[in-house]
Amino acid sequence: MSMHPAIENFAVRDNCLLVGGIPVDRLAERVGSTPFFAYDRALIAARVARLRNMLPPMVRLAYAVKANPMPALIHHLSGLVDGFDVASVHEMHLALNAGTPASEISFAGPGKTDAELSCAVAAGVTIELESSSEARRAAEIGTRLGIRPRVAVRINPDFVVRGSGMRMGGGAQQFGVDAEQVPALVTFIGEAGLDLIGFHIFAGSQNLQAEVIAEAQRQSLELIASLAPLCPMPIRYVNLGGGFGIPYFERDRPLDLAHVGKNLADLIDTVAARQMPEAQVTVELGRYIVGEAGIYVSRVIDRKVSRGKIYIVVDGGMHHQLAASGNLGQAIRRNYPIAVGNRMAGPMMERVNVVGCLCTPLDLLGDDVALNDPGVGDLVVLFQSGAYGLTASPTAFLGHPAPRECLV
Repeated sequence: MSMHPAIENFAVRDNCLLVGGIPVDRLAERVGSTPFFAYDRALIAARVARLRNMLPPMVRLAYAVKANPMPALIHHLSGLVDGFDVASVHEMHLALNAGTPASEISFAGPGKTDAELSCAVAAGVTIELESSSEARRAAEIGTRLGIRPRVAVRINPDFVVRGSGMRMGGGAQQFGVDAEQVPALVTFIGEAGLDLIGFHIFAGSQNLQAEVIAEAQRQSLELIASLAPLCPMPIRYVNLGGGFGIPYFERDRPLDLAHVGKNLADLIDTVAARQMPEAQVTVELGRYIVGEAGIYVSRVIDRKVSRGKIYIVVDGGMHHQLAASGNLGQAIRRNYPIAVGNRMAGPMMERVNVVGCLCTPLDLLGDDVALNDPGVGDLVVLFQSGAYGLTASPTAFLGHPAPRECLV
């Protein structure tokens, strides 16, 4: 039986999954308890190296902290990527504490409070403006602090990226400034004396179609190039967002990164270099960098049969890994790659339902999945768990202990 590519990313020795070269059962002993998340630093470094190899060398690579803000992981990435995108003051401090210069940190997201804007202005990070009122408040805060705020305008484009797991641009959005409103905002920014360094467009996430990403990058660069002449100073910063997807489900195919990279190189030569020669193009990725390098491990507590169906009950669940249960945006629930980590091969495959310990039928981690004879004490591993796992889940629901995390 063929394995999902996500499982094949990890080595197996003596029938046991290896994470960072450590057998998962031994890792569970080191961590001290289940459930836990584990992230393989070598896989993360390899993914960044592949991006460097496939994307044009002049492209700046930023990590979106929201995907996984584990402090040790941020410190590891600080030596691999060029900067960080943050969405809160807490994330901003994580990036700064990792030794990242403020000039290499961008702060995006709607609804920034005056307190958050004050911290961002004082720190000197780039504020991705999401509205005209946010621009006015940033200007007022800069005057009060005696600091010239460093800003970029996040644009809500007039095009839609099809095939994205979550649409972040086009139509009416809480994200960014509508493209047709940007000229007036740029005029205000110039009059207010803000340091406008450039623009940011992020139109969609979790896209596996290389040609769609390529077209979105083309439209984004052309839109930004059309706005560049309106700016009081030459554009120095062009953030094309990311949206690179990873294959979660059986029919998913990995993104053709080579196609994306070649197209982006052509766009930089024909659009960016000619019309915005001082601009540094940034690609901002989260899930694509860390998603496939992480696993979520829980232990089988009970095995029961109910009217002909086998239920494997584990000590984890959707309160730790909400996305795997289907409750983080799946229209139709599908299974993440899953295996018995201490029993990676064997003669007996059976169809089971893997459920968590919560008092809700929504706590489903594997629906009618084929596993190697799981029994009490075995370790069930959910793959593709490096991004939007622990911090994107309702950990307080029912008061169970929080899982541990480790970078190995």
